Amino acid sequence: MKKYKTIQYKVASPFVNMGALKLRQPLPTAGIENVDPFLLLHHYGPYAISEFSNPFDLGAHPHRGFEPITLLFKDEQLHRDSLGNDMVVKAGGVQWTTAGRGIVHAEAPTKEFVKKGGDLEGIQLWLNLPAKDKMMPPNYQHLEDSQIPKIFSEDKKVQLNVIAGNQLTEKGLIKTQTAVNVFTANADENGSIEIEIPESHQSLIYLLEGEILVNDAEVLKKGKNQMITFHQDGNTIKFEAKEKSTILILSGEPIKEKITQYGPYVMNTQTEILEAMRDYQQGKMGYL
Repeated sequence: MKKYKTIQYKVASPFVNMGALKLRQPLPTAGIENVDPFLLLHHYGPYAISEFSNPFDLGAHPHRGFEPITLLFKDEQLHRDSLGNDMVVKAGGVQWTTAGRGIVHAEAPTKEFVKKGGDLEGIQLWLNLPAKDKMMPPNYQHLEDSQIPKIFSEDKKVQLNVIAGNQLTEKGLIKTQTAVNVFTANADENGSIEIEIPESHQSLIYLLEGEILVNDAEVLKKGKNQMITFHQDGNTIKFEAKEKSTILILSGEPIKEKITQYGPYVMNTQTEILEAMRDYQQGKMGYL
């Protein structure tokens, strides 16, 4: 039986400074530490990239204990890592890195993109790993837009992209360590869709562009309130686009473990954080 999830929080997506970068950070935010198992949500761009302006050039840096995920919405960027991957992620594509016991990677617009110029926009997610998997071997998964299963609303005005998890008859191609759904959606004006989400999952909906009505109850607008989190009840999230909109929908089975984070490391104890710092300094996470 269909039942809408009840709304827990409706929050803005404030700008934060990350070095030279200015980006939106709806998670974590005041009153919301995480939406377990999702620890961080950064919405970067659109940045006007050119030979004279290239703020999104993230040099080599390490990660351990979680999965940094990039969903690209505009143009392209280059991913390089200590596993030897050298991949260009294009709009609509996904890079899903399992840091595990340690990986070093770098992200930046391609030289060709910088030369021709354009707008770069994406989402970076941090997805926690359970304690038993935090020291698993690192891994990298890459999907192009054409590889991502699509579901269309009855009115054909909403395209739901199933990156990870399940929706109706479609299953995402990303192999996950815990039960999660990662969907994006492109909606035309007046398009609406109902999305099935397990009652046990923690879940959220984030608006990148446009305006939507969620569960016939709350409106999300870009630049105002851009994210809604839901209680662990009901099994459906519905949205209706009031104008052309771009949306992110996340849900996952909570891991329910204490975490300790320091910079690019997410572990369970302070001792494990110190070990991560030492291992990186000793080159045990590899090199670029």
